[in-house]
Amino acid sequence: MPPPPAARAKVLRAFAELLVESGERAATLEAVAERAGVSKGGLLYHFPSKDALVDGLLDHLGELTATDVETMRGAPEGAADYLLRTSTVIDGDFGVLYLAVSRLAQGPYPRARDVLDAAQAAWTEAVREEVGDPVLARAVSLMGEGLYALASFGASSLDDGDIDELLVLVREAAAARSSGRTPA
Repeated sequence: MPPPPAARAKVLRAFAELLVESGERAATLEAVAERAGVSKGGLLYHFPSKDALVDGLLDHLGELTATDVETMRGAPEGAADYLLRTSTVIDGDFGVLYLAVSRLAQGPYPRARDVLDAAQAAWTEAVREEVGDPVLARAVSLMGEGLYALASFGASSLDDGDIDELLVLVREAAAARSSGRTPA
């Protein structure tokens, strides 16, 4: 899917940043237009209401999630490795957008929760395809959520060694579960 036009993308990015920095109430159409550097009329051309702006942000997260899942499936080290390592990246476009949608899910936007749930399900399914076990795949997905939460709150104690150790545990558990043994 082609990227959104430049002005539309700037508006979505501005909306996401305002949601993350100041919350949903502060992310008014006027504030979004000002942050994006467009006129309110320019914003309304792309998004005629705040609900349309929310829908645009949710649709954009859905598109980025689909691309991310395809990247996961093709990752040389595997989907679980990709998921856990990228779960600590919060400052890129995807991280800001995901956090912004998380903020919307806390308010009067139930579709935001649905979009987040769909993303979680897609990531979990990609990991399940690799590890072969739905319970282990869900555990990996929850590990990713925990890593994301720690990174979102500025945890400085995370490093690649921690993720390497988690991946060893995941591989051992996958091998044990596929052989019918219970991991230690």
